[in-house]
Amino acid sequence: MSQPLLTVTDLRKSFGALAVTDGVSFDVHDNELHAIIGPNGAGKTTLIHQLSGSLGCDSGTVRLAGGDITRHSMVDRVRLGLARSFQITSILDGFTVIENAAMAVQARSGSSFRFLRPASKERRLNDEAMAALARVKLDDRAQRRAGSLSHGEKRQLEIAIALATGAKLLLLDEPLAGTGHEESAVLVELMRELKTTHTIVLIEHDMDAVFALADRVSVLVYGRLIATGSAAEVRSHPDVRAAYLGEEEEAVRC
Repeated sequence: MSQPLLTVTDLRKSFGALAVTDGVSFDVHDNELHAIIGPNGAGKTTLIHQLSGSLGCDSGTVRLAGGDITRHSMVDRVRLGLARSFQITSILDGFTVIENAAMAVQARSGSSFRFLRPASKERRLNDEAMAALARVKLDDRAQRRAGSLSHGEKRQLEIAIALATGAKLLLLDEPLAGTGHEESAVLVELMRELKTTHTIVLIEHDMDAVFALADRVSVLVYGRLIATGSAAEVRSHPDVRAAYLGEEEEAVRC
């Protein structure tokens, strides 16, 4: 098997006496959708902060395409091809949809923001931004103000912004949160299509979506990974059912 695109080894982060990530190790291969699930307070948000570079690590390593990025800034990680959707930048509600995407392309190129020459007026930026919007089915909304989009469409735009950075690896942090049934269905199909060309690390509470999409699933409980495997393997794992899935299923029955 080829070298993993992302390799996480013995990652640790504590806040005082509380170990929030405690020796986390896993890898993610090209064009794999790897889901990380766990109950509230498991350490998922801290872990994705560490992967994106918005939070430092006490110890352990994060490697992207074989290179050690453990001490790299979030900006440097984006330039190397790792982008966290919903945290790369805030959507600028007063700008158009295409302007939001074009500024991500502009930031990737390292050019300065020239407010007298809007990013969306530059042909190359415009073309690449439109390609990202088309990928998420928002090209027909390109000239609308971002603030006028529905909640689900804003999620789609945030993914387009991630794509516009040229990311090889997408970190998606609960993309279905707050969406209705129809919006969730659109986003699930979008992730299904994206995994054919991109590697994805997905944190999500919607277990139907996780088990429908994920190639592999890792389960985080109290900062430790207790299982990693296919959706079927994780679903039937006794420790996982006892610590997490059993509680979720019981909640559904109630």
